[in-house]
Amino acid sequence: MDVPHSMGTATLPEPPSRVVSLYQGSSDTLAALGIEPFGMVESWTQRPIYDYLGDRLGEPRMLGMETQPDLEGIGWLEPDLIVGVRYRHYEVYPLLNQIAPTLIARDVYDFRSLLTMLAKATGRDDRGQALQEQWEARVADFQYRIREKLGDNWPMEVAILSFRGDHARIYYQGFAKQVLSDLGFEAPPAHRKESWGIKLTSQESIPAMDADAIFIFMLDDPAVQRTYDDWTAHPLWQNLSAVRRDQVFLVDPITWNMGAGIIAAHRLLDDLYEHYELEDGVSGGCILC
Repeated sequence: MDVPHSMGTATLPEPPSRVVSLYQGSSDTLAALGIEPFGMVESWTQRPIYDYLGDRLGEPRMLGMETQPDLEGIGWLEPDLIVGVRYRHYEVYPLLNQIAPTLIARDVYDFRSLLTMLAKATGRDDRGQALQEQWEARVADFQYRIREKLGDNWPMEVAILSFRGDHARIYYQGFAKQVLSDLGFEAPPAHRKESWGIKLTSQESIPAMDADAIFIFMLDDPAVQRTYDDWTAHPLWQNLSAVRRDQVFLVDPITWNMGAGIIAAHRLLDDLYEHYELEDGVSGGCILC
């Protein structure tokens, strides 16, 4: 079986049983497909596996970090399939492909394409299709309900922000942007760019953050909290449209930014149903629950 990916085509003689995951999105997606990876890289926080994935991933061999996977450890596992992502594993792809057939996803945040690719590679097309259909059903349900609630105020322009220890960030692209776009949210005109985003080091740049609503994710860290407190106390922050309309939401950095798979996408959508006080008309049939 030939499976195309961003750097070529992987030839798999049969569905693999020893899969190695080298980034968080593929670990999430394998869990959704009901596959326990034989090996995987550690999560960015809540190490070694994000809490929201619970015991879905079994007890895989840990293979270092996403940015520097343990190539020797991968080789010792003798996997049938390795899954990576282009911007992390472009340079080591030739080495990985010598160990086992390797699939390289194009974008870390394109969870729907990743699901299709992994479902095909692992012989779980039916489950992959069911997961795609469930996502599309929830998207349609959410769009109907939020349109009914907001009326002429829909679609809403939203900004995605993150605070760090010494600066703030506006995200123009990324996992949260991908999910929000699926759901019908729009970016402010100034945020409609192809780059990942921008770092803001001066509070004078706060007006660039403005939108109808703002979603903020950040780590639980004292330095980050100080930055957040300082910036949000500034008069320019208080004058933002989203702030004045009480449309600023603090969200989970793991499911909104780090998870990058179909399960994390559903968790993000769960948050939006709750934020906008909407009834979820589809989750009762959730095949991920």
